This record gives sequence, C-alpha cells and structure tokens, in this order.
Amino acid sequence: MPQGTIRTFHPSTRTGTLLDDGLVEHPFDAEAFRASGLQELRIGQRVRFQIEQDDGEERVAHLNIVSL
Repeated sequence: MPQGTIRTFHPSTRTGTLLDDGLVEHPFDAEAFRASGLQELRIGQRVRFQIEQDDGEERVAHLNIVSL
C-alpha cells in the first residue's frame, strides 16, 4: 500500500488531497474519507492509501493513518 502526506483537508466537505512519496498529488473524496473510519485529518499527516480504478480513472479508495 503506497504512503503519502495529507496536503489539504476540508472538514466541511471531508475532501482533500494527498501527496504520495513520488510527489504525485491525489485528490480524495468524502466517500474515501468515510470508508477509512477516520474522524479527522491534519495537513502533514502521514497516511497509507489505496488506489482503485473507477470508470477508467484512478481514485483514492481508502486511507489509513501511519502516524498521529
């Protein structure tokens, strides 16, 4: 499972972006946040994430905290 760092997080919409260790930015939606079971995220927080194909496009499907 790849790792990255939370770059942005919007608590009101529960959406944001993460920057993987290869410096590629990946947006995540409220569904991915909800699937993680997390209550909040902080900018700079390390996460593991899973990418899935959705209609030919990659999307973040799940997030796990690496460090608090």
